[in-house]
Amino acid sequence: MKYKKTLFAALAALVLVGAAIWFNLDKETRGLLKAIPTNRDVLFWSQAQRDAAFRALDRLPILAKARAIPAGAAPRPLPPGPPLPKLAVDVDAFMASQRNAALIVVHEGKVRLERYGLDFDAAGRWTSFSVAKSITSTLVGAAIADGFIKSMDDKVSVYVPQMKGSAYDDVSLRQLLTMTSGIRWNEDYADPKSDVARFNNHEPEPGVDALVSYLRRLPREVPAGARWHYSTGETNLVGIIVAQAVGKPLAEYLSEKIWKPAGMEQSATWILSPTGSEISGCCIQAATRDFARFGLFVIEGAQVDGKSVLPEGWLAEATTERVGIGRPGYGYGYQWWTFSDGSFAARGIFGQSILIDPKRKLVIASNANWSGGASHKPSIEARQAFWSAVQKALDDEAGAGTAPR
Repeated sequence: MKYKKTLFAALAALVLVGAAIWFNLDKETRGLLKAIPTNRDVLFWSQAQRDAAFRALDRLPILAKARAIPAGAAPRPLPPGPPLPKLAVDVDAFMASQRNAALIVVHEGKVRLERYGLDFDAAGRWTSFSVAKSITSTLVGAAIADGFIKSMDDKVSVYVPQMKGSAYDDVSLRQLLTMTSGIRWNEDYADPKSDVARFNNHEPEPGVDALVSYLRRLPREVPAGARWHYSTGETNLVGIIVAQAVGKPLAEYLSEKIWKPAGMEQSATWILSPTGSEISGCCIQAATRDFARFGLFVIEGAQVDGKSVLPEGWLAEATTERVGIGRPGYGYGYQWWTFSDGSFAARGIFGQSILIDPKRKLVIASNANWSGGASHKPSIEARQAFWSAVQKALDDEAGAGTAPR
């Protein structure tokens, strides 16, 4: 009888704690909780569930915990510029077809176009998905400049000793950044048995990071450096290497090296793995204007007070083709998608992206929830067409007559 009373008291306490948490949430978040499933399998949520979750992942601890990325006290201004000239693409139709939550075009540091949809606005944070990969890559450069990482050719196990004896013994940091490890990995977003779908729910051994536990079991498929093969697992491992090297969480290092000095307006968050590491191939929640500010930070040489936070030549190397991806005009740098006209982009599933075009001093940031799925080809092509339309309009405005990509 005493046991039953104790159990009842414990259950009652849990109910009271849950009720207290529920009623302390704002009305919007309570509504979101009702709309979102209690599993982490984002690839297989419905469109309505993604609409709700992408703007609120860091406010829903039932799904995932997050670490703050503090902003500074002096946000970089984004002054308005003249509206863009008429584009060859209808902006309203483009917004609707992409199911864009946000779209911002910044040219020469001024906002030329800014639109919002899906009941989202400039004050909200949207999850980045693989846009975070390019930010993680930039932190590698910062860690090299700071002396925490000695060489791009260091092997993985130098920084993550628990990877010793795995197929990653032969893999360098450079090969991780270019996704040429040669390790077997399935990135099929439609396959519930793929690695990208399963790794985040992996049950690790005690005392081992969840990702390290998963990756060190994977076999080698081809020699390291022999092929390009897209793998979110590679970037997540890069993040663990950086955190181990700098001796602090990635969110803290990002705040210190980029978020504060680049003048981000809002603090951001970074979703954590089940064992407490930032999921560095994904999941930074930030305002779309701050994603645009990151683009400006890169386009201006990643400088703070006139000095780059990256090693000399790093940015040019990272943002130009290091490896071909089998498609003419397109390549891959250090976690950046590169194009033959000198522009490059950070891209995430369901329509997250930052296009950076140094020649035109142009940044285009967008967040979306594509109805066609994670990597919907028609949506990708429509976004490319919009980018080209903006580039052409700016060329025409300047009288340059440069052909679009």
